[in-house]
Amino acid sequence: MKNYKGYALLSLFSAGVALAITFMLKASVGLGPFDAVIQSISLLSGIRIGTVSMMLNLSCVIGQLIILKKDFGFNRFLQIPLSILIGILVNYFYYNLFASVEFNSYALSLIVFILGLVLAVFSVSMVMVLNLVTFPIESLCMALTKKIPLKFAVIRQIADILFVVISVALTIIFGLVPSVREGTIIGMLIFGPLMGFFIEKVHPVLTKRGIIEEIRI
Repeated sequence: MKNYKGYALLSLFSAGVALAITFMLKASVGLGPFDAVIQSISLLSGIRIGTVSMMLNLSCVIGQLIILKKDFGFNRFLQIPLSILIGILVNYFYYNLFASVEFNSYALSLIVFILGLVLAVFSVSMVMVLNLVTFPIESLCMALTKKIPLKFAVIRQIADILFVVISVALTIIFGLVPSVREGTIIGMLIFGPLMGFFIEKVHPVLTKRGIIEEIRI
């Protein structure tokens, strides 16, 4: 199988995304907009965070299928096992492997959050460079560009704003632990630039090793 290296790396860095989410959850200083909604729904419903993540991501896949219909390509189906894998790993890392981990120092929590954020950005960058599959929320926003006269970046930004509003609304209405905090702002400020940096550094390495060329054959 020519793509085995690519799929192996995809699995590895999907696990990296799940581990990064766990670190940021444990830090308790806020989450990215999409993950903040996931945590808010989890707190409200009692459903595990990874399970809510699976549900929302699979809903995004269904949304793409509705929008794209016959143009829904085979590669998009890879979002389903990707979503399930990340959800299962988040549940395992958060509720089992690191269940007893707590941080009583705010400074330490902030350091753990930043480490988790860097790991998340690096892992997402690797998945994007591999170009085997994209994450469901990004794919849904891209699909919407075919129906809405707006650029992808604008739609994705609107989605983030909507996620923040929903999370804050749920927090206020139901008295939940806030998921939108300073970490959310930090993430929104540095995620994009840091991802651009990682992609620029990682792409030549994977190209030199022939991994990207193998995937594109």
